[in-house]
Order: sequence, then structure tokens, then C-alpha cells
Amino acid sequence: MRLGFFDGNPKNQPYGGLGPKDVCTVENRELAVETARQGIVLLKNSAGSLPLSPSAIKTLAVIGPNANVTKTMIGNYEGVACKYTTPLQGLERTVLTTKYHRGCFNVTCTEADLDSAKTLAASADATVLVMGADQTIEKETLDRIDLNLPGKQQELVTQVAKAARGPVVLVIMSGGGFDITFAKNDEKITSIMWVGYPGEAGGIAIADVIFGRHNPSGKLPMTWYPQSYVEKVPMTNMNMRPDKSNGYLGRTYRFYIGETVYAFGDGLSYTNFSHQLIKAPKFVSLNLDESQSCRSPECQSLDAIGPHCEKAVGERSDFEVQLKVRNVGDREGTETVFLFTTPPEVHGSPRKQLLGFEKIRLGKKEETVVRFKVDVCKDLGVVDEIGKRKLALGHHLLHVGSLKHSFNISV
Repeated sequence: MRLGFFDGNPKNQPYGGLGPKDVCTVENRELAVETARQGIVLLKNSAGSLPLSPSAIKTLAVIGPNANVTKTMIGNYEGVACKYTTPLQGLERTVLTTKYHRGCFNVTCTEADLDSAKTLAASADATVLVMGADQTIEKETLDRIDLNLPGKQQELVTQVAKAARGPVVLVIMSGGGFDITFAKNDEKITSIMWVGYPGEAGGIAIADVIFGRHNPSGKLPMTWYPQSYVEKVPMTNMNMRPDKSNGYLGRTYRFYIGETVYAFGDGLSYTNFSHQLIKAPKFVSLNLDESQSCRSPECQSLDAIGPHCEKAVGERSDFEVQLKVRNVGDREGTETVFLFTTPPEVHGSPRKQLLGFEKIRLGKKEETVVRFKVDVCKDLGVVDEIGKRKLALGHHLLHVGSLKHSFNISV
């Protein structure tokens, strides 16, 4: 508004002459492809079954109600696509003999043509199943009522995987999570990918990941819960913290204490990364003054906002965490390094919370140092029972993947 972009005739403004030709440029369409590539999350890859070899796969079966969709890929709040490439079209570009069967008429999958789909999978060197949701069952003003794959999708996936003679890749296209524990535990389903709603170029990106032209690096932006969770919890229950008195397990990665299908931050790569802690404190000492409401060494916490906390930490208001990250695999890859903290169990504190993340790209056998700056008052605070932000005293835990480091905040 202050720049005046809405003053007068819009056509006379700096961007008033932009049209489709400015949107559908080569650069923008390539950006759509790269965005889709980076958004794909590889959730399972048994014995390195992916990437598939284009030279080894002579025939490919592509099955599922989302295998040849267009508008589904752009989700809600969509614009006008420049050019769609469906998953089927993307895969056809790599494997000349690609055979397609949608399995179900649509994603509701009230009926499934199991026999035809099974026959197709049995005749192919590899099978890609593209399942999930679309805007007829999840969108603004239309919430899903459960976490199972719709209709007979699960039966279709299971039966096709059982009949398939080669590796089976399950692609889930959806806005939210599903309980796909059955697929996670099925040895015949060798790989699972979640692609969200990948945009107009989703088919190119899916094929690039499956055939190794792109090394996946996406991470889940939410926790995937089991169906049993939603059967116990009313959708209107917005409590975050778990309640042991009634068996409530909490919500979000910060508080949920139950079993997960997949967790926030999960995501595999075609390479592996190691993490080594280089620098982190073991102790953070605080100085109490008259401004603190609690001045006893027995206090559980201190005020975390304003001069109270700043005076307590003094010049030690922040500290640095340094990690050496090494690509120990044989191909270039991208890693997102998450730094989590688990605070002491006071004031109904979260089981863990994200302090920061860094995305890095490393060549094979390459390493780098990742640095996080942690503000003691701002980053390590928890919210108490009456909504005030507190700095918990006691044992804190930092973790990156399987790497853990403990430190104490004390008076």
C-alpha cells in the first residue's frame, strides 16, 4: 500500500502489464519442477530398491486413481496451470513400455478392478501405485473424517503388491497424512513416497525421484497418526498436552506421546549423513536478582520474557551449537539438519520442540560444519499453566537425529 501499487489504474502500475506469457516462462516452469522435486518425501526404501534403473526396467505398470490426474496436483487456492505433466506422463518419458490402469474410478474407490490391476502388475518389471486423496474428500470446508486410505484403496494396494513380480513403489498424493501402517510393514511394498499436491509438474518430479535423476531430500511437515488415534479423539478437541487421566495422547510433534505412522521431520535420501557434535555447553548458569518472582534454588523456572531473564543470563544470553555433517554415501545429496530440544518436565512442557534447521547440499564424502545460535531466554522457554513464558531450570536435552547432548540450566 505504501509503495502505491494499488493507486490509480492497475494497468498503469509497474506490474500492470503482466500476463500468462510472463508466468509460463521457461524459468518459471523449471521452478515448478524443482519445487515439486524438493517437496517429495521418501518414507520407505527397502534394501535400496529405489532408484530404479531405467535400463533394467523394460516394462512399467502404473496403477491408481491419482496416476493420471491433472487439477488434483495443484490442490486448493490454485491458479491456472501452464502445462500439466501427470505421474503417468512423467513415467512414460523414461520407460517406453508403460502400461496404465487406474484401479478405481476415482479416489473414493467404492469399487476396485482388482483382477485387471493384478494382471498388469504381474506382467511388469516394476509397479508404481499412485493413491491418496483429492479435493472431493479434503479441501477448505471439507475435512476428512478418518486417516485410512479411502474406500478400497488399501485392498487395491495390498493385492497389487502381492501379485507384482518386481519392486512396488507406493506414491501417496494428499494434503495430509494417512495411516499406511499396512504398507510400511508389507515387505512386497518396497518404497513409499509422499508427494503432497506437487503442482503442475508433479509427474516430472515423481519420475525424476523414482529413476534417480533427483536425490530426494523432503521432510514431513507434520506427524502422521494412526487411525486408532482419531477414533479416540473428537476432532473438536484442540488440547495440545496429553492427559493421562482420560488416555488423551496430545497433539502435534511437540506433545503427542503415542505411536506414529511417520513423524514430523521424517524423510529418507539415496545417500546417508552422519552428525558429530563439535560444540555445545554443558552448563548455563543464571544469576538471580530482586526482580525475579522466585529466588530460591528450588524454583522450577524463571520468567523468560523481558529484563528478568536478560539480567539473569547476563552476557551469556545465547550459545552456539556446532555440528559436523558428513555425506557418508556415494552420491551427492541434500540434508535438512533439525535441532530439537527437550526441556525439563515442568509446567506441562513439550516432549520436544524445534529450535532451528539448516538445509545443506554435500557431494559424496564431503563434510561441513553447521552452526545454530540458541537464545537462552527466547528459544528455551516454555509456557506455564497460566500462559506465562518461563525458562525451565534443570536438565535440557539437545538432539539432532540420533545424536543427543544434555546440559543444565541452574541458578
